[in-house]
Amino acid sequence: MTSIVIPAHNEARVIGRLLDSLLADSCGADSAGTDSAGAETDIVVVCNGCSDDTARIAAARGPRVRVVEIPVPSKHIALRTGDDHARGFPRLYVDADVVLTAADVRALAEPLHDGASGVLATAPERRIPLAGCAWRVRAYYQVWQRLPAVREGLFGRGVIAVSEAGHARIAALPPLMADDLAASLAFAPEERLVVGAARVVVRPPRTWPDLIRRRIRAAVSTAQVEQHRGPQEASARTSKADLLSVLRGEPRLLAGVVVFAAAAVVARRRAEKAIRARDFGTWLRDESSRQA
Repeated sequence: MTSIVIPAHNEARVIGRLLDSLLADSCGADSAGTDSAGAETDIVVVCNGCSDDTARIAAARGPRVRVVEIPVPSKHIALRTGDDHARGFPRLYVDADVVLTAADVRALAEPLHDGASGVLATAPERRIPLAGCAWRVRAYYQVWQRLPAVREGLFGRGVIAVSEAGHARIAALPPLMADDLAASLAFAPEERLVVGAARVVVRPPRTWPDLIRRRIRAAVSTAQVEQHRGPQEASARTSKADLLSVLRGEPRLLAGVVVFAAAAVVARRRAEKAIRARDFGTWLRDESSRQA
């Protein structure tokens, strides 16, 4: 049985969209979540510290969705609570604000059934719809999506799937703001796989201030991961060489590279205070990507 754990903190605007996509299975699943191939899907939504209608909206999707409510607004605790209630492996951890289908779930789970493959964790290709975003946001993501670490890592997708052995690896991680980055770095390149047959829709910020808010959070959380792993371990920071490589391959992206560099400088400067204070708990949430 494949389990899906969805941590959700005040996600009433988007949780229904994700659940409807997961439940709309063209293969035809019965009320227990069994599809025509005989596989079962177990969906657990962990509402953590919610003050909106997230739990009610999720529960309204019927018996295939189990809702667990906890009072603490903590993603880490929500993930571990989801583990306590999930029934099987492979196991997917899915952010409430992305869109994933049942077919994508099967594609992500398939490489994890065979332990002989050596793959312990998978993630989908990402689709980032940029229509309606400010031009600087579009320019930023045109560069960001071409970076080697972004293409090859499991982070920034809102979805990660693990085998039982892979789960043991990430369950040992401490509470970290960049949980997806830490999970990606916990696996060697040969142990992780971006599955081309699976795709997740990740909504980007719509405005420049919202993008900067996200990048500040990323800068702070990356610093926390680096402090945990040590300076000698691999990271996902973008280097000047990465940007030059993108520019050499596609000179037309010059404006995008300039925008990307500017966003990085602004975000890192604004993140310095939080990093010095070791404030790794303030979550700068982007609400623009949750708009209808």
